[in-house]
Amino acid sequence: MLIALATLGLGHASAFSADAGVVRPNLTKAFNVYTSGGSARVDHSDWDRLLKAYVKPSAHGVNLVDYKAFKSSGRAALQAYIARLEVTSVGDLDRPEQLAFWVNLYNAKTVDIILAHYPVASIREISLDDSLLGYLKKSVGAGGPWKVPVVRVNHQRLSLDNIEHNILRPIFKDPRVHYAINCASMGCPNLQAYAFSGDAINAQLDTAARAFINDPRGFAVHEGRIAASSIYSWFQEDFGGSEAGVLAHARQFANPALKAKLRGRTKIEAFAYDWRLNDVAR
Repeated sequence: MLIALATLGLGHASAFSADAGVVRPNLTKAFNVYTSGGSARVDHSDWDRLLKAYVKPSAHGVNLVDYKAFKSSGRAALQAYIARLEVTSVGDLDRPEQLAFWVNLYNAKTVDIILAHYPVASIREISLDDSLLGYLKKSVGAGGPWKVPVVRVNHQRLSLDNIEHNILRPIFKDPRVHYAINCASMGCPNLQAYAFSGDAINAQLDTAARAFINDPRGFAVHEGRIAASSIYSWFQEDFGGSEAGVLAHARQFANPALKAKLRGRTKIEAFAYDWRLNDVAR
């Protein structure tokens, strides 16, 4: 149950606060360019193949990653894929193709960072900040790789936070993005066992939303009390700006049983998140 996981995530909510990272409005402007009706396509087949090889569905609904095997046999191919994305002319893509591009880049680089530091128990044990503060955060499990630039696209150095907070959220304005990007944690929406594609991304986002919302990681109702993922607290503004808005969003994707439990409700009693690594070896 989500309530039982509260102590694993609530203390670190600031890592995913809605204003996380350096605000770079010029970055949003630079990447808010697209080619309407453009025919250019990005080849994500190598990423798709890697995901199919190393992402393992579990009995409890969480997709786990075989990081040990991935590190020994798949990292070179992963890095080659990321390098190809970095030289993509993003402005030549149409909007759906851009959305798939950024989601796949975010997820691929997150996996690459995990592989570079594996074995770790949590992504919060990783710090790319060499300062004393970065060391201290890592030492108490309050770190994370999100704020340091890790890729370069269109001559812009980008952190994972830049991709999420300066590109994905402000440009696409689609709350379903939160179900697509993965932070390598048990409490996160699944890393899918396939790459996102511009041609299919709308249906893929709907599928990801339904899977998370109808899983106890997303919402759980116990004795009338609603517990929800901390994602809905950290990014409440993306889900209607209130708990009532979050619940209205959830009802759009809830199965009949969950929808009945959420009907007429406007308050969430608890938020929780599990930062343990989504590792098959856990």
